[in-house]
Amino acid sequence: MSILIFLIISYLLLCLSLYWLFPKLGIEAVKAWIPGVNFAEWCAAIGHKKTHALWLLFPIVNIFILAGMSVDLVRSFGKMKFWHSAVSVIYPPAIFAMIAKDPTCQFIEPAYLKEKEYLNELHLAQKSKDSGKFDRLQRQSPYHKSAAREWVESIVFAVFAAAFLRMFILEAYVIPTPSMEGSLKVGDFLLVSKVHYGIRTPMTIVMIPLLHNTIPVIGSESYFKKPSLPYYRLPKLTEIKRNDPFVFNWPVGDSVYLGKTRSWAAFQKSNSPYADEDTNGAELRVRPLDKKDHYIKRCVGMPGDSIQVINRQLYINGQPGENPRHMQYLYIVKSTTTNINLKKLGEWGVNIYDTNAKSGLLYLDQEQLGKIKAMGPDIEIMPYPTQDNSVFPNDRKDWNFDNYGPVWIPKKGATVNLSLENLSLFDRVISVYEHNILEVKNNQIYINGTQAQTYTFKQNYYWAMGDNRHNSEDSRAWGFVPEDHIVGKPLLIWFSLKNASLKEGINWKRIFRSASAQ
Repeated sequence: MSILIFLIISYLLLCLSLYWLFPKLGIEAVKAWIPGVNFAEWCAAIGHKKTHALWLLFPIVNIFILAGMSVDLVRSFGKMKFWHSAVSVIYPPAIFAMIAKDPTCQFIEPAYLKEKEYLNELHLAQKSKDSGKFDRLQRQSPYHKSAAREWVESIVFAVFAAAFLRMFILEAYVIPTPSMEGSLKVGDFLLVSKVHYGIRTPMTIVMIPLLHNTIPVIGSESYFKKPSLPYYRLPKLTEIKRNDPFVFNWPVGDSVYLGKTRSWAAFQKSNSPYADEDTNGAELRVRPLDKKDHYIKRCVGMPGDSIQVINRQLYINGQPGENPRHMQYLYIVKSTTTNINLKKLGEWGVNIYDTNAKSGLLYLDQEQLGKIKAMGPDIEIMPYPTQDNSVFPNDRKDWNFDNYGPVWIPKKGATVNLSLENLSLFDRVISVYEHNILEVKNNQIYINGTQAQTYTFKQNYYWAMGDNRHNSEDSRAWGFVPEDHIVGKPLLIWFSLKNASLKEGINWKRIFRSASAQ
């Protein structure tokens, strides 16, 4: 609702500025308030056909069309400087009002039409090799730009277009960790659609273009937290399907420490000696929702599902879940006589770049497991025992990555009975993701100051797991993925480097493969 109010206010301010400006164009002021007519008259004033305004009905395209119309309108009043064009793109009502209230500013000519005529004449002079006419046109025309300004405007437009595309349509990501091996490998470059699950409008609006949350080398944050807009998502093309990979903002990434190797959530620094050592001296950073780190995992649990892991097998609502084709676990591989050639294993898709690979600790899928067993009769392969009990919600000491749950995934509109026994599963959902004040006083649960025995969820949640089940920090480590954290759907591997290193070579076989295949 807040984003709708913002758009309505912006439109009304635009109409008001046109109401003041139209008389200088010989247009009745009242037409500025008539939807459709105002834009049609605007187009005619700058030299377009009135039907050109129909482009404004097309989402995404309309932003570029409106920017061009705004620039041409201020240029029609002789406002040719770079800053005039910049303001007309950033906030048209401001410069329109300035021109309207300045008695010295008068309409000169329809800029779009006149610049088109100028460029045609310039092209003909160049084609006929009439250097005198060519030079005269450049000297006399107000539409001529210096080479420096041409470069600046081209760069600004390219950055704006790329940032716009990245923000709303497609974003490129690189897989930095082996959590999705062997479906998605370290060094895979992905194109992720932000349209499929519904375009999420920007919440953080003041930022350095094309950067997510940190400035390279400097390491400081690349955005300002304020001003900000509330969460809003446009209609989706498709629903999230079970077992599809998806990209989302790391749910617990709102309070993080940047370590030497990665980002760590505040609770991880407190619970893990390695995280504490890796973040030694780092300051706590509090990030807004859309500036949390990006993660990619497989969506294995849907809203309302009950999930459980028993002896490594995932169960959904009591039934065995579908396992990804290349699902991996950690194994101890030993041999007394057979030479285990790591290069050969690499050809089979085994991650030979892992730090423990040389010591015989390998992450393998079933196909790779069979090939290694066939290398020699003396090869011994044993599952690596899982002993890590640091799993969500951190108070179930008998749970680990191989034997986990059961956990019920919250669903929008569903109501759950609350107790001190199950509160740890839902406390972050209630307090952080759904913005309530949650307290426990005298063994009683209070939400927003009122004693509560039940809670009704405001949005859907999902359960994410990596295909590399023993090397994936996923929902088993930090819990549910809220719907408002979902970024998009991976579409395509457009480039791939072995171990994310050009030195190791290009992974030609993976280029232009689907990023959603199991």
